[in-house]
Amino acid sequence: MNALQSTTNLIGRILIAALFLPAGIAKLTAFDGSVNYFASIGIAMPAIAVVATIIVEVLGSLLLIIGYKTRIVAIGLAIFTLIASVTGHAYWLAPAEQAYVAQLLFYKNIAIIGGLIILATSGAGSISIDGKTKA
Repeated sequence: MNALQSTTNLIGRILIAALFLPAGIAKLTAFDGSVNYFASIGIAMPAIAVVATIIVEVLGSLLLIIGYKTRIVAIGLAIFTLIASVTGHAYWLAPAEQAYVAQLLFYKNIAIIGGLIILATSGAGSISIDGKTKA
């Protein structure tokens, strides 16, 4: 991977993290509301699910930004995003007045999964901890 690719890879990692990190922090700062929302969409053990989600979103974002274990983190975030899409944006189950927005959010997440899969196959590049340790 050349310098331009490594630089754009870093920018891409930061942009992907820009989705997950604020979401994780928002769940942390509004923990009770997040638990109530998870319960309202039928997620079992919503408090535990919120804690797990916060950990995945915050830790995953930070690891992407620094480029540590990037391939594994990208796969983990892709799986997480697929699960979140099916459980949180099930547009096929949404009332007609909510289906359009849910569908947009679902397919936005599918596109993010695509980017994460590309990241998982390309690695973090040289501007990363992985690049410095040849991981």
